Amino acid sequence: MADDTEKLWWIDREGLQKLIDYLAKQGHDIVGPRIDQGAIVYDSIRRVDELPRGWTDDSQPGVYRLQPRSDQEHFGFNVGPHSWKKYLFPPLTEVMRSRRTSDGWTMQAPDVESPRYAFLGVRACELAAIAVQDQVFVNGQTQDPLYQLRRSQLFIIAVNCTQAAATCFCTSMGTGPECEKGFDLALTEIENGFLLAIGSEAGRKAADAIPKRIALSDESQSGQQRRHRAREQITRKLDTDGIRDRLLARLDHPHWDDVASRCLSCANCTLVCPTCFCHSVDEVHHLTDDEIVRNRRWDSCFNVDFSHVAGGSVRDTTRARYRQWLTHKLATWIDQFGTSGCVGCGRCIAWCPVGIDLTQEVATLCGGNAP
Repeated sequence: MADDTEKLWWIDREGLQKLIDYLAKQGHDIVGPRIDQGAIVYDSIRRVDELPRGWTDDSQPGVYRLQPRSDQEHFGFNVGPHSWKKYLFPPLTEVMRSRRTSDGWTMQAPDVESPRYAFLGVRACELAAIAVQDQVFVNGQTQDPLYQLRRSQLFIIAVNCTQAAATCFCTSMGTGPECEKGFDLALTEIENGFLLAIGSEAGRKAADAIPKRIALSDESQSGQQRRHRAREQITRKLDTDGIRDRLLARLDHPHWDDVASRCLSCANCTLVCPTCFCHSVDEVHHLTDDEIVRNRRWDSCFNVDFSHVAGGSVRDTTRARYRQWLTHKLATWIDQFGTSGCVGCGRCIAWCPVGIDLTQEVATLCGGNAP
């Protein structure tokens, strides 16, 4: 495999379809980008024709819209409202079921048949986000068996960015735009097809099952130029030098009140974020009260009840909740998991209804001496 990982291959559109067919025969549910309700989302696909060919997206603070491209590229867009988190860490999961019997209550973990996913179109920032959630659910002090099972069966086809959005700042976070690790296969779309890189033994087996050839030098150069173009297009920046200490030194900064006056506490930023993992646990009683199902569901630190304890909420103001989110994401996350909780994808900027920009808020908070 070592020799294969150093080679760059070329496949055409039919080769990409063969790859999808091969993975489907291996029992994978192929999930990739497609258009639905005016956005590029992730959903099950079986044909290359289902990809958003000829479409791109315009992302600005508080703005997201699709636009037709002047060409017919399959991956000429950035990231939308979905992240791969919804498949590895689903929004609603049954974690336990209790039943009343003649001998009392019995508790049983659910019999889970985990789908074998193959993700198609994973960007570099999203590879980094999956690695962050791996650190939370697999490599931390406690492990999540449901996440572990889905993750262990995952096949990843990454796609290098060849253009950037105005909301991207992955270069500041060191997470992109080039895919460097964490994938089985990686694609770079060029004029006449796709460059293919192999990143794992499973990726090599998949590549061996499809028609391909060694990439020509001009094709390799075209891919390199396109990846470089995406990097040059990224103008949004976040100064991460000493960001943990700088943020924690400004917990009483007056700018928290300013951002709180704009924030709606709608939780959009946490729902679209590919790394946020806040959740709550609910117990649902059947009408006969003979069975209780315990469910885990996504929650958000922006919801006032999320920090509710006996006597009331710990963070009962928008100021407190926004400060908790930002300082956890960029500061105390490092203490917990040894990494930042932000990968620079820009989703929280685009999908904030009022256009609050994390990079601008940090620049304002940390732009001078701590008050």
